[in-house]
Amino acid sequence: MHSRRHFLHTALGLAALPRLASAAASPSSISLGFSLYGMKTLPLDVALKTCAEIGYSHVELALNAGYPSEPQVFTAEARQATSAQLRTLKLDLPCLMLNISLTADNKAHAAAMQSIADAAQLARDLNPANPAIIETVLGGKPATWEQQKAGMAARLQDWAAAAEKAKTVITIKAHVGSAVNSPERLLWLLEQVKSPAIQVAYDYSHFELQGIDMEESMKLLLPRTKFIHVKDSVGAPGKFQFLLPGEGRTDYVKYFTALKQHGYTGPVCVEVSGQIFNKPGYEPIAAAKKCYAALSGALAKAG
Repeated sequence: MHSRRHFLHTALGLAALPRLASAAASPSSISLGFSLYGMKTLPLDVALKTCAEIGYSHVELALNAGYPSEPQVFTAEARQATSAQLRTLKLDLPCLMLNISLTADNKAHAAAMQSIADAAQLARDLNPANPAIIETVLGGKPATWEQQKAGMAARLQDWAAAAEKAKTVITIKAHVGSAVNSPERLLWLLEQVKSPAIQVAYDYSHFELQGIDMEESMKLLLPRTKFIHVKDSVGAPGKFQFLLPGEGRTDYVKYFTALKQHGYTGPVCVEVSGQIFNKPGYEPIAAAKKCYAALSGALAKAG
């Protein structure tokens, strides 16, 4: 999996990567943000203005098909306007959502490699001095892990090479319904690749559904975490529903206290699940306001 050429490239050419990850995702304290994955129906400028007015410090752009920030439709002029608006609103852009899969066929894998390069270019266009990093889930199913893990590690090695070439960082996320559904499986993949270009996106909701202890998951993953999603959940791995933060079981005062105890500083970003925003009657602005009220109050109580 590790060629000599790749080893030399990694050793000699990656000095900037850890600094990039730190600069992109580690301000001096915890900051609250909102992923525009949950604002698909709003024009991008309206979504950004809304998040800033509510009080969020940062946003995540979704590069998925059908979104205004999809790289193929996000023109140079629109990128310049968005970059200027982010500066005017004093909104940070720590991360870009890119849904690619480690279990894809060869054609889809090649497309994913191009998507990584496109995302990295978009990040540079929007903020050349401090480009956003990338986050993604990994695909597959929990029951297929043993059969697929070697192939997933090989694919992830390719992602690492693409991220290294583009001078970016990809944060990978465990998902209750994916092959990588636990901290241990996520760490196993990281150990196979051993690249500073591959780090962790932490989302406790996927572990809560499986009865995995919050403190234990943080202890294992926060040392490699560069980005955090938050949402709530109800149910069990076989049948679950994601909720807005504050609507479920998560104690966010305990959550933020634990983050601080583990030394995490950086983005904590609301992710509204498609299970929510695809329902009739979903109102993105009302949802963003409700999430901010729940999280900012808990963060204040956590000190």
